[in-house]
Amino acid sequence: MGSSTLSFGPFLYDPATGSLRREGKPVATGQRPAALLGRLLEAEGRVVTKADLMERAWPGLAVEEGNLTVQIAALRKLLGARPDGMDWIVTVPRVGYRLPRQDDAASAPAGPQPPTVAVLPFVNLGGDADQDYFADGVVTDIITALARFRSFSVVSRNSAFVYKGRSIDVREVAAQLGVRYVLEGSIRREGSQVRINVQLVDGVTAANLWADHFEDGIGGMFAFQDHITERVASTVEPTIEIAEIQRSRRDRPNSPAVYDLYLRALAAIIDESIENNAIAYGLLQQALAIEPENPMILSHAAWALEHRIAMGWPRLGEDDVAECVSLARRGLQYSGGDPRVMAHCGMALVQAGKDYEGGMAVLEAAAAANPNDLFVAACSGTAALHCGDIDRALERLHRALRLGPRDPDARFSLTAIAMAELIRGNYEAAISYASRSLALNAHFDPTYWMLIAAHAHLGHIEEARRFLHALEAIAPDVTLERIVAGQPAKDPRRFAPVLDGLARAGMRARA
Repeated sequence: MGSSTLSFGPFLYDPATGSLRREGKPVATGQRPAALLGRLLEAEGRVVTKADLMERAWPGLAVEEGNLTVQIAALRKLLGARPDGMDWIVTVPRVGYRLPRQDDAASAPAGPQPPTVAVLPFVNLGGDADQDYFADGVVTDIITALARFRSFSVVSRNSAFVYKGRSIDVREVAAQLGVRYVLEGSIRREGSQVRINVQLVDGVTAANLWADHFEDGIGGMFAFQDHITERVASTVEPTIEIAEIQRSRRDRPNSPAVYDLYLRALAAIIDESIENNAIAYGLLQQALAIEPENPMILSHAAWALEHRIAMGWPRLGEDDVAECVSLARRGLQYSGGDPRVMAHCGMALVQAGKDYEGGMAVLEAAAAANPNDLFVAACSGTAALHCGDIDRALERLHRALRLGPRDPDARFSLTAIAMAELIRGNYEAAISYASRSLALNAHFDPTYWMLIAAHAHLGHIEEARRFLHALEAIAPDVTLERIVAGQPAKDPRRFAPVLDGLARAGMRARA
């Protein structure tokens, strides 16, 4: 936690000193009440378990729960009542305590906030203690893997495991923990096979957003556990992202809050059209006017411009390249090690800025920070395809495809693999991968480049021209010159087979 003060109601709390002030006047607190208050404020309205609170107030000591009750009572007495007559600190029966966020301007968040998810202990349907330990290990690994994503926050294991062995209502748990999404599951052993079922649930509506099952023999438990963790982590992030976009459209369609501006921009960016890309950039500029140092907004603004530059689309400003690189460098400055921010900014440096060494270093760091993010894997693989080793690029790209074969972002990996196959002269394979990409998104220009070029190399000129006409329908100003200007050129030979195929199909050289 940083040293800046935290406010709630008439109070200001300084986490660096543990001091509390009410309307500018100091409030005398003991060491333990101050520590408890600090932990409750850190949770930002979510429930804090008794175990967490006791560890904060009595670190490393074994104490009776009654001591916590006494200190909470003392803290409540110090704070007094809220304006509505209720206590500032709310008891969550059998779980812990929470300090709810307030609605007044001094302490309310500035609009909707990124979501939070809780991973609950998996239910052991067989009663075998070995399965219990295995399921707990899987849940712990999933929590750790999800914590690498910065687009949402994850409730701690201690808080979630309070519900172990209890019959629960997902909506009640979500309310108690202050989360929007809940991941739950079960484990059952049948002979030599272990089967795990997992589902992601909306904590407000109890709607099932995603479900899957995993099954393997008991001999490969560790590999099985790793497989479950990888698949769940890589699926939960895009599922939550889609759910948040839909919720923003439904509940807050014209909200000026930064988070909603971001969600609306993201939906426009992933459409891949020229018009929606410009709309997305405008929304992100609105968000940056409110939060100019927000790394998520900076990186997505860089992404929007990088995409325009790479596609050869009409400029949005006087110098889109310089602005794209500036946004990327500012995004990295404030990224705090966020792998997704680093991936967007690294691609902008490689693609638009032609800073191959710097951009590749950023992308390598992003891939190491979160190996389960399919977008990060796709970016690092695509950059390697242009600037590094093709075999390593394919390894990254196929991994990204395994992480999310039906995810909309799979178009990046599929199209890049198609390019790699085209470079190697495997034109039929290139067509196969590019066709799968086209099925996911019919507005992604590079998919058409690969289909046109591969068909042209095979001598299927009519088919190549059919795809060329389809590309010209969505990108009327496309020319070889504009495509070349937007592509990395560390090794011009890498992209040459694509350009040669496009030229054979009859694409205009210049406007």
